[in-house]
Formats: sequence, structure tokens, C-alpha cells
Amino acid sequence: MLLDELIEIPRIRRVIGLEELPCHSTLCKAFDRLDMAVWRVLLNLLVTHLPASGVVGIDASGFDRSQASKHYTKRTKLKIQQLKVTLLVDTDVNAILDLHVTTTRKHDSQIAPSLLKRNTNAVAVLLGDKGYDDHKIRSLAREEGVRPLIKHREFSSLHKAWNARLDADLYGQRSQNETVKSRLKRKFGSFVRSRHWWKQFREITLICLVHKLDKTL
Repeated sequence: MLLDELIEIPRIRRVIGLEELPCHSTLCKAFDRLDMAVWRVLLNLLVTHLPASGVVGIDASGFDRSQASKHYTKRTKLKIQQLKVTLLVDTDVNAILDLHVTTTRKHDSQIAPSLLKRNTNAVAVLLGDKGYDDHKIRSLAREEGVRPLIKHREFSSLHKAWNARLDADLYGQRSQNETVKSRLKRKFGSFVRSRHWWKQFREITLICLVHKLDKTL
């Protein structure tokens, strides 16, 4: 698909200095040589070009891995057929600030702290569902000057009362995270095409990067 795009957009080829189009395998090897850190830097740089509000929603979604190659997944004995992708999304501009990808069944409460620590400058209010109901997350957020707006799991009447007191309008903006996930899957597909897990991580990161470029433009 990238080759098709380059054929159709000669102006872009001139800007990046491509007189002749490389073959598909050359492009794949070039992408493989770039570390994950490079893609993360590009993702972070684009944040400065968007009028982010600081109201950020966190949520996870699954991307199917078996579509890449059923023979490969069977041969490598992949037991978990989905990648768990957690997105940190600014609800005002629907921009993806950061992401976490895992092949395990890691709980949401274990993923959120690392995302929060990396993006404290861009987060003023953190919106999360009951999956992120954890004392450590709330404590970390307050230490970093972030307001945690996370629903409590209702084990008692006190938890129900706390949920009833939540700012419903502000918490309702969390749905923008669902909008972004839906848009990614409709535009790029709900599965990854790469066969190796580390390439699958990069593929998801590239999808988020293209989404943010689209929003910036």
C-alpha cells in the first residue's frame, strides 16, 4: 500500500528525495532498522502541533493477531490471539498521546502507571473506567498534579456514593477514547499483518502515528 501511495504522490517523493521507488523488501528492511524509540519520539513530537486540552482518557482494546498468518500462529503455538493495546487519548482533539502494547493478559491497573509517568506534562485530568480502580494509580496521579477521575468498583454503598458524585459531563468525555479506537479499526483494520511480535508492536505504533498525522493535518 505504501508503494501505491508513493506512485500516486510524486510531490512527496521529490520532498524525501526518492527518484526511483525501492522494492517492497527494501522498505520492510528499512522500517525494521528503526528502533521503537524512534517511533515514540515521532509520536510525542506531534503532540506539540495540536491544541490538547489535558483531559485524557485511558482505555484498552484488542487487535487480532491470527489474521497475519494462521499457519504461523499455529506453528509458534500462540495461545493469546490478540494484542492488548492501551491508548492514552486527549478527548478534545482525539489525539493519541501514548500507547502500551502487550501480548499478555496484563491487568489495566498494571499498565496505567507507566503511561501516566511518561506523560504527566500532557495530562491534567485522567479519565478511566472501573478497570483502572486502583489506589496506586490515584496516588501516583495526585503526586504528579493530575486529577484522577476514575470510577470505583461498587463493593459497598460508599463506592456507589463516590461514583454518583463524579462529574458526569467531564467523565462522559471518556467516550472519545472509544471513538478513536473505532476509527483506527475501521480505517486500518482490527488486526495486525506482521508475524513477529516485535513487528506487531511497531505496526500498532505506526497506525497511531498515521492517525495523529491525519489529525494534525
